[in-house]
Amino acid sequence: MTLDQLRQIMPYAGPRAARYFQPLTDAMLEFGIDTPARQAAFLAQVAHESASLRYVRELADGTAYEGRADLGNTRPGDGPRYKGRGLIQITGRANYRATSLALYGDEQLLLDHPQLLEEDEPACRSAAWFWWMRGLNTLADTGQFRAITRKINGGFNGYADRLASWEKAKGVLA
Repeated sequence: MTLDQLRQIMPYAGPRAARYFQPLTDAMLEFGIDTPARQAAFLAQVAHESASLRYVRELADGTAYEGRADLGNTRPGDGPRYKGRGLIQITGRANYRATSLALYGDEQLLLDHPQLLEEDEPACRSAAWFWWMRGLNTLADTGQFRAITRKINGGFNGYADRLASWEKAKGVLA
């Protein structure tokens, strides 16, 4: 992928495309997002989840995640503290712990400093790791975009936008 291609895929990214280009490229390489099919599906999901690289922190306050044992949010304040961050919104104490262990070899680092996922490199790496860890390269290889969306979102929130971004990305990267 080139910077020009990223700008075509996410035309509303503006100067953020140049800012995120290298850390995003490095993260995709690190986690095997290395074919046009994989890159198109990944970038389409990133485009939606981050509003074209605009947000690396969920806009909602996170109270909706309070007490969600399925996310590992078992302590008071976990919902807001571990709300979605990164280019593919890592959410919940359990996911922060797993991401911290995978990226830093220390399960406590992101639990103590969740805001690190708002920095450029960790925002990109956490998204690419999440993608890889969920086996989404395999789904991208076979064009199962709906299944990818379900694994990222838990449902199909914003599916039409994700799908439009995927179609655009496939055309640009072909």
